Amino acid sequence: MSSGAGREAVFPTRQSLGAMKSKLKGAQVGHDLLKRKSEALTKRFREITRRIDEAKRKMGRVMQIAAFSLAEVTYATGNNMPVSRPRHSPDANIGTTQQVGYQVTESVRQAKLRVRTRQENVSGVFLPQFESYTDDSVGGDFQMTGLGRGGQQVQRCRETYIRAVETLVELASLQTAFVILDEVIKVVNRRVNAIEHVIIPRTENTISYINSELDEVDREEFFRLKKVKGVKERARAEEDAEAAAELKNRTGRAGSDKENEEQDVQSSEPTQEPKNVLGDDGDEDVIF
Repeated sequence: MSSGAGREAVFPTRQSLGAMKSKLKGAQVGHDLLKRKSEALTKRFREITRRIDEAKRKMGRVMQIAAFSLAEVTYATGNNMPVSRPRHSPDANIGTTQQVGYQVTESVRQAKLRVRTRQENVSGVFLPQFESYTDDSVGGDFQMTGLGRGGQQVQRCRETYIRAVETLVELASLQTAFVILDEVIKVVNRRVNAIEHVIIPRTENTISYINSELDEVDREEFFRLKKVKGVKERARAEEDAEAAAELKNRTGRAGSDKENEEQDVQSSEPTQEPKNVLGDDGDEDVIF
């Protein structure tokens, strides 16, 4: 428990103690939940980091293959691809690669490869997920491209660039999730540290303060009751002593009165001499 965290400004009562204990329990439960959330997000963050590294490596290989495929298309089609341009147009002397790109751009009316989004819930954090898909309702507007020469190379180049777009969409989804998770993990870790190093120690200090104050109040109450009991015992002892002395006085007075009465009775009765049976006096005759 940190001694520098301070304590809450509360009045030390039983009710405040119960409230602080409830707050401490809630803070501990919240700390555990946020700690587990941080661990789950960190685990997902590391997984996304690994997938980003793999996606970047894959992106480099796919773009390299796509560049070679485009070079094959350029070599296979040559300069004989029909491109309708005015004679005096600034693009009249455009290169073969630009001719292929121009023809494809002019042939396509609607994108067949599309991107849709969805959300993934990771420990209460919603991460956007980008997913590429092919719209089958859109027809192949440039399926006839390279029909005369290099049609196979054109289709292979098309498939290679589709894979490149899919990899790029996956990389964009991972990068977006990476940025969002990085910010969320920082916020969660700040909350965990605040609860662990500020709220919990402060609440524990407050509980210790309230307990110490209540113990002091209990000691004062015990001392007061002890003093009151001592005063009552002394008063009762004095009363008992007075009662015993009064009883003793009464008993003494009753005994003296009885002795006086006996003396009075004895003094009122005549004194008779005891008869001498061995004397010279003769006994009276007894006639049967």
